[in-house]
Amino acid sequence: MRDPVLVINCGSSSIKYALVPEDPALPRQSGLAERLGVNDARLKGVDADGREFSQPLHGADHAEAMAVILERLGGPPPAAVGHRIVHGGERFTGATRIDPAVLRAIETTGALAPLHNPANLVGVRATLALFPALPQVAVFDTAFHQSLPPRAYRYALPQHLYAQHGIRRYGFHGSSHAYVSGRVDHLSTRAHGGWLVAHLGNGCSTCAVWQGQSVDTSMGLTPLEGLVMGTRSGDVDPGLHAHLGRQLGWSLERIDTLLNKESGLLGLSGISNDMRRLEQAAAEHHPGAELAIEVFCYRIAKSLAALSCALPRLDGIVFTGGIGENASAVRARVIEALPHFGLRLSATANAETVGGQEGRIDAGAAGPELWVIPTDEEGQIAFETRQLLSETPA
Repeated sequence: MRDPVLVINCGSSSIKYALVPEDPALPRQSGLAERLGVNDARLKGVDADGREFSQPLHGADHAEAMAVILERLGGPPPAAVGHRIVHGGERFTGATRIDPAVLRAIETTGALAPLHNPANLVGVRATLALFPALPQVAVFDTAFHQSLPPRAYRYALPQHLYAQHGIRRYGFHGSSHAYVSGRVDHLSTRAHGGWLVAHLGNGCSTCAVWQGQSVDTSMGLTPLEGLVMGTRSGDVDPGLHAHLGRQLGWSLERIDTLLNKESGLLGLSGISNDMRRLEQAAAEHHPGAELAIEVFCYRIAKSLAALSCALPRLDGIVFTGGIGENASAVRARVIEALPHFGLRLSATANAETVGGQEGRIDAGAAGPELWVIPTDEEGQIAFETRQLLSETPA
């Protein structure tokens, strides 16, 4: 399959896309259609010649936006479409070719990801309507973590909640963790060993990877569990819901909004969920920004230390995601909070490895390696799409 794969990541009011060539050295066309359904909807992206563009969509829905995207891409149709689907439950352990039965199965997992799966399916249906004969593949965020053992994925809840309702830890950011752990295996002399991966962006998660397989991760039933994130709280006392309900009369919907959209870096700082702005404010001694960064870094280190229990040995730590790739001060604070692992950070290499650069940031000592590796979720989705279709031709 030498033609490019079109990767679609569809949200409730947006479509992120990338046309991924088989040759990674070739440029990609990519973009984002956002604010769909309202008058100021807009498509922004990069054309085949590398030029940036922006055009209004004037209230377009997902199907209309997809038609504009495909017209913008030009040329022959892609060889296949790979769709990011957030939640695959226990049924989907890898990339899966989409057919009516698969669509119905994805619908049944909607209760596990009500903010994500229904929106993902909108993109699938829009693309199926435009390209009914084109191979289309679902790549699930949760699939990479289906290798977790029961001790890592089971909650300490009654058995029937797991057996009848699928309540367990699933994990997310699977495409990112799969790509980054595979990439470090390629780059390091310690290939196929034990790695801790920190995906740090507006959404954050950590993952323990042993010999290419996820063995534990910070996110759980939903993408809310685990680390402090941009607007998500991460771990809180489960009794918080009952406390807020009793003391403040809050509904479950109000509490859910609090934990998903008003907490995290935004809630702690009181000013922003953007790490760049928080670092600037902290430099000016804003107490909320200073606290937000301190809590954020401490919780990452705490999670990495805990996940190290899942590894027979620790070969290194990899940082990725928008914050992980660019915030050298965050990386330094995380490593500083892990004094028991023999980590030796190179201040020079750490400061220089920003802006999408890839490289080692440790001091070259005998201890675990430290890496920064820019993630490529679209490339991973395209790879898994090609791999599946090469193994199971139509």
